[in-house]
Amino acid sequence: MSAAVESSRSPRRDWWLRAVAVLAHPRATFAALRDDSDEAAEARQEPILAIIFLAGIAGMLSTSLAGQLLDNSGFDNLNVVLWAFIGGGIYGAIVYFVGGLFVFALGRGIGASCSFRQGRHVVALASVPLVVSLVLVWPVRLAIYGDDVFRSGGSDTGAGDKVFESLVLASFAWSLVLVAVGLIELRKAASSSSSIP
Repeated sequence: MSAAVESSRSPRRDWWLRAVAVLAHPRATFAALRDDSDEAAEARQEPILAIIFLAGIAGMLSTSLAGQLLDNSGFDNLNVVLWAFIGGGIYGAIVYFVGGLFVFALGRGIGASCSFRQGRHVVALASVPLVVSLVLVWPVRLAIYGDDVFRSGGSDTGAGDKVFESLVLASFAWSLVLVAVGLIELRKAASSSSSIP
């Protein structure tokens, strides 16, 4: 009985590890997406969901609207948290499906045998740098500037804030690079399967 439970958990655990490993070994992580069976997709659904949700929050906090939320007297810190959570979930879902459709179409255009599900999963795994910015950059930024991050003007203007903005922009650029790596790996799978007699 325990062997059956362990074998059913192993692929899930592997995908949690791959979700982190995509930062250091993206080619191996995206190569694992070549298995598009229902079982493989089910094994990676939990890390994919967590990444999309957290990356969505990071995306919402990166908008220009976030920097003005507390300018409205009807907003307080709790409202900012709720806005980031609910808006982040919605934002993440939209990027997941629309971005997945774009990656799917682009993949087909370059000759990758890519399903819509694989396209969505490439988008999700490529969003891990945004999660890193949420976990590492945003807490430091909030510790230094506090509520001013969500107000116009204040102590969060100047060179220090430009550094934080640059780090957040770098996480978006890193995500785009990971999308390209994912497409290349899926295209390799298509070219190797077509060369098999």
